[in-house]
Parts: sequence; C-alpha cells; structure tokens
Amino acid sequence: MNLRDTLNLPDPTFTIPMKADLGKREPEILARWQEEGLYERIQEGRKDAPLFVLHDGPPYTNSLIHIGTALNKVLKDFVVKSRSLMGYRAPYVPGFDNHGLPIEQSVVRALHEQGIEPDTVTLRKACREHAAKFVRLQSEQFQRLGVFGMWDRPYTTMEYRYEAEIVRIFKRLLELGFVYRGLRPTLWSPTSRTALADTEIVYADHTSQSIFVSFPLKEDEVGWSEGLDDVSCVIWTTTPWTIPANLAVAFNPALEYAVVKVEGRHYVLAKDLVGRVAERLGWENPEVTRIVAGASFEGTQFRHPIFDRASVGVLADYVSVEEGTGVVHTAPGHGRDDFNTGVQYGLPILCPVDERGILTEEAGEFAGVSYKDCDTVVVDRLRELGRLLKSEPYVHSYPHSERDGKPVIFRATEQWFIGIDVEDLRGRMVEQVDRVDWLPQTGRSRIRSMVENRPDWCISRQRPWGVGIPILYGAKSKKPVTHPDVIENIARAIETEGSDVWFEADAAAFVPPGFAHPETGETEFVKETDVLDVWFDSGCTSLCVLEGAVEPRWRQHWPADVYLEGSDQHRGWFNSSLVIATAIRGEAPYRAVITHGFVVDEMGRKMSKRLGNVVDPQEVCDTYGADVLRYWVASVNWENDVPCGDQLLKQVGESYRRVRNTLRFLLGNLFDYDGQPVAHVIEEDHWMLERLDLLADDVVCAYERYDFGGVISAIHNFCVNELSSFYLDAIKDRMYCDGADWESRRSGQWACSKALLQLCRMISPLLPFTAEEVWARIPADPSAGARRSVHFEVLRRPSGDRLADIQSGERQRRFAAMLEAREWLFAQFEGWKAASEIKDSQDVIADLALDGDSYELTQSFGSSLANFFKFSEVRLTQGPRSVAFSPSPYLKCERSRIRRPDVAPREGGVPLSDRDWKAVQEVLSRA
Repeated sequence: MNLRDTLNLPDPTFTIPMKADLGKREPEILARWQEEGLYERIQEGRKDAPLFVLHDGPPYTNSLIHIGTALNKVLKDFVVKSRSLMGYRAPYVPGFDNHGLPIEQSVVRALHEQGIEPDTVTLRKACREHAAKFVRLQSEQFQRLGVFGMWDRPYTTMEYRYEAEIVRIFKRLLELGFVYRGLRPTLWSPTSRTALADTEIVYADHTSQSIFVSFPLKEDEVGWSEGLDDVSCVIWTTTPWTIPANLAVAFNPALEYAVVKVEGRHYVLAKDLVGRVAERLGWENPEVTRIVAGASFEGTQFRHPIFDRASVGVLADYVSVEEGTGVVHTAPGHGRDDFNTGVQYGLPILCPVDERGILTEEAGEFAGVSYKDCDTVVVDRLRELGRLLKSEPYVHSYPHSERDGKPVIFRATEQWFIGIDVEDLRGRMVEQVDRVDWLPQTGRSRIRSMVENRPDWCISRQRPWGVGIPILYGAKSKKPVTHPDVIENIARAIETEGSDVWFEADAAAFVPPGFAHPETGETEFVKETDVLDVWFDSGCTSLCVLEGAVEPRWRQHWPADVYLEGSDQHRGWFNSSLVIATAIRGEAPYRAVITHGFVVDEMGRKMSKRLGNVVDPQEVCDTYGADVLRYWVASVNWENDVPCGDQLLKQVGESYRRVRNTLRFLLGNLFDYDGQPVAHVIEEDHWMLERLDLLADDVVCAYERYDFGGVISAIHNFCVNELSSFYLDAIKDRMYCDGADWESRRSGQWACSKALLQLCRMISPLLPFTAEEVWARIPADPSAGARRSVHFEVLRRPSGDRLADIQSGERQRRFAAMLEAREWLFAQFEGWKAASEIKDSQDVIADLALDGDSYELTQSFGSSLANFFKFSEVRLTQGPRSVAFSPSPYLKCERSRIRRPDVAPREGGVPLSDRDWKAVQEVLSRA
C-alpha cells in the first residue's frame, strides 16, 4: 500500500494554478464577463440600492493610454467596485474628450505626409475619425485593465447631442449675463495662433533679456521736479519687445520715491530700492536729492524712450518693491494689470503684434520683426539712443503652452469670456470649494487660491477643430446676435448633423425666416469663426451626463459623489466644471474631490522616450497581468508622485504571488468539500474566522476612506502572518492526515471556505480577475445553485457587538499569548539548530517554561501545542521563561512524518500513529 494514496492531498486540477499566467488567463475571464453582460447585470441587480456616483473626467483621445492614464482609470475602478461591494449601485459612465489642438496637429501632420492641404471641413472630418479611432482603442485598453463601466455607451464630447448641449449651456450662460465679448489681453500662442486659458498654461524656467530703461521727463504739472535738470524715471522689464507698445509708467501711490543724482543726471525710482538698483547699475556715490510721494507722479508726462510720444504717469497698487525699480513699464495691450490700468486712465489698447507673434505697422521701425527677435533689436535701439542703462540675461518662471511647451505672450484681442465676477460668481465658487471634501486636504487651499486669483475665462479659440461659438454677426455692423431662439436653432442643427454643420452651412440656415438683427435690423449675417475652448467642452460634463441631458441611461444624481483626477486638474477640469456648474446650478458638481500624483520612474524622473524609461501598461498586462498592475496601483502612495518600473513591478509581483498562493492553498483543501456547514468547529478555526472578521472591519473602513493601500496591506499581512505563518501550517496535518470525513477536517474545510469567500470579496475591487478565478472554483451548497460572479457580492461589516466580543474575548488573548511564545521559541531553536546535527523541529522535544499569564493562557492549548509549535512534543512548565531542546525518542510516523509517543509499528511493520492508523484503515475499508 502506498501511504501517499491515503492522504487528502490537494487536487492540482481543482485549485488555481501555481503559475498565474495572467497575461493569458485574464482575457478569457474578460471575454466571459463581456459575453454575460456582467456590468449591466450588476446594475440591474442593484437598481433599488442607494446610488454612489463617481463622474469620469474624460481622457484625451489622441493616443493609446499611458501608465498615468492607467493609474487614473484603475483608481476610479477601485472606487466604483468598492462602493458596489459595500452595497451601493455604483454606475460608471466612461467619457472621452475629443476636440482640440493636439488632435488637429496630429491629423494635419498625417494629411501633409499624404500631400493633402485640407480645408476646414476636410480637416474636421479627419479629426472626428481620428478621435473615434482612439475612443475605440482606449476603451479596449481600459477594459483589459479590468475596468467595469458602460463601455457600450460612453460619453464623448464630439457626439452630436453632446455638442448641441454645449451650445445650449453657452446660451444659458449668455442669458444669465456671464458671457461677454471684449478686447482684453489674453495668453496667446504664436505657434498655434490661438488664445489660451490659464488652464492650458504651465510655468517653466525661461531666460529673458532684462533691461533697465530711462524715460525722460517731458512735463510735470505738479512741480515735484522743480529746479532739477535732466530728469528720467527708470523702469525694469523682462520683455523688451513690448517697449514699442508702451503708453504709460506706473507708480504706487503708497510708496515714496527718490530722485537720485548720478553724474549730473537725475533718476526717479522707489526709495527702498535705491541701494539695490545702484549696485546693479554700477552707480558710484548716488545722491538722493529729494523724496517724492508716489501719488505726485499721476499725470506726469514722460517721453517714450524710442518714439516721439508721451508716456503718462499713472498710479497702480500692484507696483511693488520686490523686483525692479518701483516704476513699471505699462503696455495696455500686453498684460492684464497693464490693460486694467489703461482702461482706468482711458489709454488706447495698443497691441502691435499679430497672431504669428510678428510686430505690425503700429510698431513703427520694428514692423515685420518676430517678437522673439525683437528683444535684441529693441535693446540695440535703446542703447543707440542712450536710454539703455543695463541689459542682462534673467532666468525666471515663464508661461508656456501646455500642449507644445513653447513660450506664450500676452496679446490684446477680441475674445469671448466668462466673467468670473459677474453675479459674485467668484465668491460663490469659493463658498463651494469650502463645502467640498478634498483628498488630500491640501487640494482645498490650492484650488481656493486659483479661484480667488483667476481672471475672466477666455473661452474662444482661433482653431478649426471644436464646437463653433454659436454667434452670428450683422454682415455690415459686425454686432453679435445673442437672441436665444437663434442659438437654439443652431443647437438643433448640431443635434441632427453635428458641429460640422456650423462650418458647412451658410449663416442664413440658422435664422428663422424673416429674422432681422434685433439692434440694427440687418437681414444678412456672418458666422463667428472661433471655436469653444476644450475645457468648456469638458466643463459641461456634469450637466450633459449626470443630468441625462444627452442620454437618459446616463442620468445619475447631481452633484456627483466624487471626482478623481490627477493633481493638475485643480486648474483644469475641477476648475472649469466648478465655473459652469456654479454659474448655472449654483453649486459645485462634486461633493468630494480626490487627486493623485504623476507616474515617474524608479529614480523619480519624468518618463520620456528620450530616457527610455516609459512603462507601457499594455506590455505590463501582457507580461505581468492586469491584476499585478492593479496591485501596484493599490500599494503605492498615489497622493504623491508614483514611481513605476520593472524592479517595482517585480516586487509587486512577488507580493501578489504571496496572496495568490495563500488563496491557492485554501482552495486546494476544498477539492472534496460539499459546501455544508459543520456541527463542531475546531478552536483554531474559530480563531481564524474571528481574525477574518477583524480584517473585514479594517478593509471596509479603508475602502470607505479610499485607503486602497491600507486594504491591500491588511489583506497581504493577513495572508502572510495569520494564515501562511500560522493557521495554514497548523491545519495542514489534520487537513492532509485526518480521515476525509472526520469532523476535524470538515471544520477546517468549512473555515477555509469561509475565508476564501470573504477574501475574494475583499480583493475583488483591487484584483478582479484573481478574485473571479478563485471564486468560480469554491464549492457551493448544491441546493444554492451555480455560484454567480464575485462582483455581485456585498461585503458586510461585522456588527459592533461582534467586534467587541472578539476583541474582549478570551480566545484572542489565549492565541496572542501562544503565538508570542511560539515566535520566541522559534528564535531560540534557530540558535540551537546551528550548533546541532538535528535540523527538523519535528525531531526535537522542547521543554518550555513560561511565567504569569503567558503560562496560564498557553497551557490551555494542551497537546495541540506540539502541532502549533511544530515540535515532536512540547512539555510546558511554569517558571521564568526558558527552553531546553533534546532529541525526540519517539518513532516517526511514516504517513504524517511526525514523532509522537503513540507511533508504533502497525501492519507490515510500518510505524504509524494511532490517528494515522485509524485513517488508513478507513481508506482500506472503502477500497
């Protein structure tokens, strides 16, 4: 007889494979989910459950997903699945952002390679096809990551009905008085030839040419300069190319100014800056001849340093002594503060720079020069005229276009804006920011500061690919038509034919028969050629999606429970959504906002093709599996920048395998389990299930606060410490060697089954493929029918009474004392083993002395200690803690490989313990 055949060894064909092979197995599970319509069935099953809404910020559809996109989508899936696990109906409507410059640039580049110079209509159709392609590809990639959602009906900002709703939201904002058209300096990209909003700007170090320039005094009506000859004020600027647009010099009325005599000339600058400026300009022995109040310079006429015109003295509170001279060069066409000051003083808005960044005829002798080259030309001219006091390179933080990384300029143009101070919109937005929960909490102060300081929102763009601004102008007067019926006509046309119709049809197609301009009576019109900012498109999502305006299936409650995006969205989607929702609905579109950091390499560097450190999520799925990638997302501190690379993924893979192997062992013990409960539960099984309840409480609490790292850490530690290091080791003997139907073994199977079911529930939001793979194999009570997907399950938090009973109960105290003694004993044995020829603790007797409660609690386990401690025998006495080891004199059981006093030769002389001999006889009797 082969004794191995009498053991209850796990059936390797029953449990999950040791080799996960997730790259192959996960797509099979995904295909089954899709075939069964799992997401839809989950939603149907929860139709009466309380609703939890995570609203998706739409990723841009210009490429395949990258590791940062994967991080974001997986985190969102954690939220959605964990709320579903807690009993909510948690729908997820994925979205995609489709308009804008990057798509346009990609398409133009591709068409140029084919020798095609597209007109606007051709370009727009190609852009739509390009965006649709990446909607499909990104959808497939997100699903491969295990992300559940309404993938058969995502929202896209280029969908006809969505575009029509964008137009209607514009109309509503116009009716409420928030939208206006005006000449204002806006951030302008000369490379893209369009206005930009602050949300499209990043700041980076830039080296500019800084200059100190003198503006000679022309006329002083107040008399502050009486008795002085050769007087000039001194300005400092880092944009010499704007000097041709200068119309004023600004002083702070609260500051005192010094008139400084240097080599017979008099210079005006802030009194507090005399020493610093003198040092930079190399002035020796500057003499302060008088002090003048800042308010005295209002109306003073200075001469432009190049042109034959005046530069008037004006007052402005923003003039400071932090940098420069305390006198500020003012060009109303090239700066927001400059513009506001210019309007206040009735100055013309001079902006002698075209859309390409080329100076125009208004710049006089500098016409035709690029603004980038103009710095040098202007500096040379100032030097020639004797007005340049100093020129030097200056490194400072400067605005760049987020899209192409190129520097931008301020340029005054006619644009469409949303007024942030209309109807106290700014103040109401700040109130909403304070009511929202922010995770991390620093998000509140960050966006609050942005709202408090943001300018009016420039929503017009001079590009072809976007939703056209739905405004007609009188053909002659060029006055806009803002009649709501006309804009609704445009919206209806777009709803039927898409926003391309705005660029294809004549203006007459959008006005009712006999319509005349309400102000001028004109009957002929032209269309606005600008399109809406893409941030306006995405800022409308809460109204278009959550309210079901575009698709009734999307309707959820408003506002959303949570938005979750990268930290850059404080100035992006969180901000644009807040503006539109507060203006129209009076409140923020979100109750809570969660932000995560950016993915960097293992050295903390930004990922780039140049550095060769890019991690492709598709390759990670193929190599390691989506669940390993998801394990990485769960395990990192995603509130900050997140490192990722091969070594980290390998480490994560090892942690994943420890959890998987624990599940595999639990499942392996159930190959002959019938799913029935047992009448008597063994003590260590009770203990493990109590620990499992404590774990469930920790996991639910962690999920509730979005602490996914806390979830995976708690589960991993439970698998490694409670299960692998003790419990599974402790039950292995009875699971393998007790009789197949003995109550002791069935108790272990019942406990393993309960643990598996609960662990699968707990990991299902984080490791959905692995949870499903294991769940499908767990034996169920035949009367209950086939087991449904784990993703239908609800994880119940143990009651407070149950938790209190566990924590105050005697069982946990007993096991804690025993396990502490066990750990100490193992450490002592390691030292003894090093000097002994005996290496297996099963061949050793331990004479263990414990004192106090440790003895009282540990001795209650009696003969079980030998199994728990993995020694041939443990002889426990009371006294100061100590241990003595000695070789066991007992025979070793050939079946269970343990030495016990009852091991004796049985039939055929084979040494077996009483337990093993009984189990063998049962097997033989059934043969």
